[in-house]
Amino acid sequence: MILVTGATGTIGRHVVRLLQQGGHPFRAMSRHPSGAGTVRADFDDPASLRRAVTGVRAVFLLTAPAVPSPDHDLTLLAAAREAGVASIVKLSAIGTGERFGEVTVGAWHQAAERAVRASGMAWTMLRPSSFAANVRHWAALIDAGQPVPNLTGDGRQGVVDPRDIAAVAVEALTDPVHAGRTYTLTGPELLSVPEQARQLEQVIGRPVTTVDLPPADAASHLLAAGLPPAAVDATVTGSAWARAGHNAILTGDVAAVLGRPPATFRDWAETHFVIDHRAAGERL
Repeated sequence: MILVTGATGTIGRHVVRLLQQGGHPFRAMSRHPSGAGTVRADFDDPASLRRAVTGVRAVFLLTAPAVPSPDHDLTLLAAAREAGVASIVKLSAIGTGERFGEVTVGAWHQAAERAVRASGMAWTMLRPSSFAANVRHWAALIDAGQPVPNLTGDGRQGVVDPRDIAAVAVEALTDPVHAGRTYTLTGPELLSVPEQARQLEQVIGRPVTTVDLPPADAASHLLAAGLPPAAVDATVTGSAWARAGHNAILTGDVAAVLGRPPATFRDWAETHFVIDHRAAGERL
């Protein structure tokens, strides 16, 4: 039995689909379960996590707290150890633990990774680059004819298809050969936000414009949008790191694990991008 956390989100729903297609027994964790194979659990309810991990061999661990913190990872790990879970596949982020000026990129992911490695369970770390699916948050702005805020300037990133992240996760969940490995997952090309906008414009046949939002302005913009200060700090740090060119990274990890090249950003956009508010509101 495999437990999938974040099972209804951008990555988790593809993990569930691939496990189902492969005939692997799994349990999808959700705060609002629906249908067979789904269990109700909440990271803030340790008793529910203990129920969720009962009889589980491996866990796909994806946490996305509103305020960056390793607490959800640590709570799940405690329940997993108690239940005798054998392995953890942790979704982290590219650049985790790198120093950038006076701060650490992905500090909360770094703390969670350390806890996973020290858990006594077999582990695999997945560190994806920027998700292709992040542009779904642009949908309402594009529909309204407004520019998309660009927090990363001309910084280029190895934008990765969420379906490829999920496919690597399923390989790690089902094959022990991946234990003890850290995979940095990227697409096949480096793209800045303006370059993504130009490709998306070609796909949808509508103007997609961007407006540069340097770090000082980005913080004010995010605070005004209602993000908690700690989340704003983490977002501004990661964006400034990418803006400075530190995420201009391509790896062969997707191809090495899956035996095929990673999908391009355009591949994802042609298949998935829809201009509507439902797409814009999709959660991780």
